[in-house]
Amino acid sequence: MSEVEMSVEKHVFEADVAKLLHLMVHSVYSDKNVFLRELISNAADACEKLRYEAIVAPQLLGSDPAPRIMLTLDEENARLIVEDNGIGMSRDELVESLGTIARSGTRAFMERIEAAQSKDGAQLIGQFGVGFYSAFMVADNVDVVSRRAGSDTAWHWASDGKGSYTVSAAEPADAPARGTRITLHLMDDAKTYTSRWTVERIVKDQSGHVPVPISIIEKPGAEPAQVADGTALWTKQKSEISKEDYTDFYRGVAGQYDEPVLTVHFRAEGRHEYTALAFVPGSKPFDLFDPDRKGRMKLYVKRVFITDEAELLPRYLRFVRGLVDTADLPLNVSREMIQESPLLASIRKGLTNRVLTSIEKLAESEPENFAKLWENFGSVIKEGIYEDFERHTQLLALSRFRTASDDTPRGLSDYVKDMKDGQSAIYYLTGDNLAQLQGSPQLEGFRARGIEVLLLTDPVDSFWVTTAPDFEGKPFKSITQGAADLAGIAKRDSDAASSETSPAVAEFVTFAKATLGEAVSDVRASDRLTESAVCLVAPEHGPDRQLQKMLQGAGRIEGAAKPVLEINPGHALIAALAGSPAEDHAFREDAVKLLLDQARVLDGDKPEDPRAFAERLSRVFGRALQANR
Repeated sequence: MSEVEMSVEKHVFEADVAKLLHLMVHSVYSDKNVFLRELISNAADACEKLRYEAIVAPQLLGSDPAPRIMLTLDEENARLIVEDNGIGMSRDELVESLGTIARSGTRAFMERIEAAQSKDGAQLIGQFGVGFYSAFMVADNVDVVSRRAGSDTAWHWASDGKGSYTVSAAEPADAPARGTRITLHLMDDAKTYTSRWTVERIVKDQSGHVPVPISIIEKPGAEPAQVADGTALWTKQKSEISKEDYTDFYRGVAGQYDEPVLTVHFRAEGRHEYTALAFVPGSKPFDLFDPDRKGRMKLYVKRVFITDEAELLPRYLRFVRGLVDTADLPLNVSREMIQESPLLASIRKGLTNRVLTSIEKLAESEPENFAKLWENFGSVIKEGIYEDFERHTQLLALSRFRTASDDTPRGLSDYVKDMKDGQSAIYYLTGDNLAQLQGSPQLEGFRARGIEVLLLTDPVDSFWVTTAPDFEGKPFKSITQGAADLAGIAKRDSDAASSETSPAVAEFVTFAKATLGEAVSDVRASDRLTESAVCLVAPEHGPDRQLQKMLQGAGRIEGAAKPVLEINPGHALIAALAGSPAEDHAFREDAVKLLLDQARVLDGDKPEDPRAFAERLSRVFGRALQANR
């Protein structure tokens, strides 16, 4: 028996390790790939510790001063080897570091996990315990060989992660000159971790920006190939980064091949410190309106990828791509724990404010690029007016809208400046498409007076207008709801026909109201119509016509409120019908019901009873043909 074999020490885990690992895998980690991130993070920490110790003891670096992390893939033997030339560990450090979780027991481990969730909780990753044990998610045996910097002796730790581990002196020839080598004997379902493509993808996604270069050796004895250079773009000064550098990085982190229309790069300092690098894409992602789509901002801790599900921005900024890197969070807590962290709430608020401020500056300095941004993402940003009450005024000022007389989107500040004398509200019209809105009869009276009307075609428009009380003191008012109140605003054409109601028309309006009965809530003469004979509007209180249709279609309301039928008193058809013999009751009744169906069609609906509509139309045609004979 050799001296090395005689020095083997066997330690029995004091805790139930199988139960412990089950807790860790299901409560701390939700992705097996995370084991490689944790091992690389530990290796980077070891290199950083050596760098600091070498400040006062430079001899520790010897003839190998450059830090490195090597990943060796051994497909033939189903092994993955992670090696660094960092500080390394002595025998006592091996026992202490790799036995910490096991010796502390399951209950104590739970207490430490709970403590890590709090602001001042211990950072377990620094103890080389939780992160290291993630290796047992993919390996049924793990060997660790480590040599402390400045020491002549190397030590070997080995375990199957079930009940015990051994520590022994390592053969000098089998140990690194300095640092730690971890050999994972992979399970059958984890052999994919010997694939160059798999490992390189994980490294670039999760650890590509740790402060130590990472190389892959495709098989034992092969030359190493560097896959990460140990630098992180976001840690550099903005003056050191070119537009091309930003674009290349954006394409990597965003998974898109266009150019960003906006780049936001800043470092926050103070109570919480973090660095953010965010991009607004130059084109619309295909899944922008997927209801299950989440944001694409990645969270890093000390340049180590943690998650892309931390919700670092509100949903209405879900098109923004990029990352946030902080040193104020522990690396090894679960995504659920991170999401509840007060630090994340602070980062979310600061990042949201900075992104919106940058978009505002873009609107002022680069209107063409802002127009492109708004065309792609304006319909999403407007969700924030409805969802984010704290910032709804800022978002309203940022928003752009097409109007009835201008296809070029404009801001509300410009709209308010151009309001007519006597105009007290910001008028809008909602609908499914722009062409339909532009032909709406409800617009006629506003056009005749030169009053701008916002044309809102996005589904969210019907909702935010109900929650935004005003803009610069001017309330929002739907032109399809309630009275138009246009009588006090002069028409641009002084020769325009008068909208005053004659006694005959007033009588016809009364007749129409009696005829239609419960089909409408009211019939009245209109001051909003100048060309069309009739239109429908919603009652003064409740949702406007478009929102009512949406809520009814979604099953949110059982029945729609009865509409108001407005009749144009200056229209030739109305004048002719008003002058028809009062005793011709059947004809006048058919005419009134046809007018209601006409208004429904103009509003984008169908006649309520198509068969009755066709019969009435036939009778009216027949009467007209008979009169012309």
